[in-house]
Amino acid sequence: MRFLERRFALASNGTTVRTEILAGITTFLTMAYIIFVHPAVLSAAGMDFGAVLTATCLSTAFATTLMALLANYPIAVAPAMGHNFFFAYSVVIGMGVPWRVALGAVAIAGVVFVATAGIGLRERLITAIPASLKHAIAAGIGLLIAMIGLQWAGIIVASPGTLVTLGNLRTPPTVVAIAALALTAVLIARRVPGAFLWGILAGTALAVPLGIVHYEGIASRPPSLAPTLMQLDMRGALAPGMAAVVFVFFFLALFDSVGTLVGVGEQAGLMRNGTLPRAREALLADAVGTVAGAALGTSTVTAYIESGAGIAAGGRTGLTSLVTALLFLLSLFFYPLVRTIGGGHAANGVTLYPVIAAPLVLVGTMMIGGLRHISWDDPTEAIPAFLTVILMPLTTSITEGVAFGTLSYTLLKLTSGRGREVHPLIYAFAALFLWRYVFIR
Repeated sequence: MRFLERRFALASNGTTVRTEILAGITTFLTMAYIIFVHPAVLSAAGMDFGAVLTATCLSTAFATTLMALLANYPIAVAPAMGHNFFFAYSVVIGMGVPWRVALGAVAIAGVVFVATAGIGLRERLITAIPASLKHAIAAGIGLLIAMIGLQWAGIIVASPGTLVTLGNLRTPPTVVAIAALALTAVLIARRVPGAFLWGILAGTALAVPLGIVHYEGIASRPPSLAPTLMQLDMRGALAPGMAAVVFVFFFLALFDSVGTLVGVGEQAGLMRNGTLPRAREALLADAVGTVAGAALGTSTVTAYIESGAGIAAGGRTGLTSLVTALLFLLSLFFYPLVRTIGGGHAANGVTLYPVIAAPLVLVGTMMIGGLRHISWDDPTEAIPAFLTVILMPLTTSITEGVAFGTLSYTLLKLTSGRGREVHPLIYAFAALFLWRYVFIR
């Protein structure tokens, strides 16, 4: 105990070993849903479900331990929601990029993240991207995730005339999804820790007896990592046509990390004069975790906003993160349960995932709030923000939303005589996206 107190400076941070352990458990319960959701998302891109689960738990444990030891912050790091959908649905399914090449792109973005630590590029990029686009990108990703969740629930379905329409709400899988969604929403509204996890477990308890998902057991040996371990194709990811994809992976990792660190740092009282001490170490944990995650077989790893639940429970140091990391390692032995929960239900040629649909819809509600900070009365800010938000779910592509937002922002500022408001880096990115549309896509 004395070693832990000295190593994590518990006394000077106003906390105890008991408080940190409880906070670590709280953080784990709040974000444990990714163990079920993330393998289902990447398996849609052709990756092995079991191997992705193992990669998810290992990369989370590794990166979260790095956060604990390097930065001493109560912040968990795991494969990011939104990034995984970009990986699976935009890059692999939408663009036809093999998943091994996509993993290579993730690794390159992580290496760039590490390499730019000492030259200030990350700080310059944060300054360069206009605030309206930052908020719009987060909201657009939230809408994309929510739309996929609604599809997985069977609440919206394909329609030849209108692209999508309301599904049959009386089918058993959709009833289960709606019930899980309602329960999870109530638990969130009542601020119950682990609301996502309890909603998933309740949905499973309802789905199994109805035969919607099949019970496969609770515990077993961890699944093999072999199908994804070191399968990344770095050479393929260096092809000219992958430049925009690597940029978006880097871009998303940067803003997710910085935004989360600032948000939870403010909540925990870690900010000092508007800055976050040891921010470089925290960002390094994210970046190294991303490279390691790609080698293991998962998409971008980043700091998790759900860490705020552990902070609310009193977590103030890296010991909280260490406890969370340990629980993710223990989760490896519950593969049959995860397989049960993440199982799909085929109906009318469509596979639904009713048990894990609710978290996707509700994550969307958490990501859209930044829209209130956009200057909607300024067309040069509002139009690019709107295009960014609307194109992500409609094209099922984060890249297209970022591209159209960047291009329209640059065009409108230039043509309205306000070109000086555009940072030179934004002009460079706009040129890159324009080159992509003219010569590649």
